[in-house]
Amino acid sequence: QLQLVESGGGLVQPGGSLRLSCAVSGGTFSSYDMGWFRQAPGKERELVATINRVSWLAGARYYLDSVKGRFTISRDNAKNTLYLQMNSLKSEDTAVYYCAAAQKMGAADITDFRSWGQGTQVTVSS
Repeated sequence: QLQLVESGGGLVQPGGSLRLSCAVSGGTFSSYDMGWFRQAPGKERELVATINRVSWLAGARYYLDSVKGRFTISRDNAKNTLYLQMNSLKSEDTAVYYCAAAQKMGAADITDFRSWGQGTQVTVSS
């Protein structure tokens, strides 16, 4: 059974940066499409970014419009780790961030992701 553990969350001022990590074990990391989701209080969980298992292909990454140009998703298959570099953070980025794995290639919907981490809190506030 795939296990995912997020880390790297915390409190940061507006305009600051954080890098989230997601360590994956219990399966072949390179066989999964991966994604980052977030959920703010009182809101539905939303897809932030995805990365295909073949990350060097054109179009292998997807970003939510509101994070384009600020967030970068990446993966290191040798380390079984997924990353989310978040720059120019805004108060509206405050949420619990989750990483998730999908066996479906080209996963693009929350229902495609069947394995989830426990989440890490990101708070953007002065």
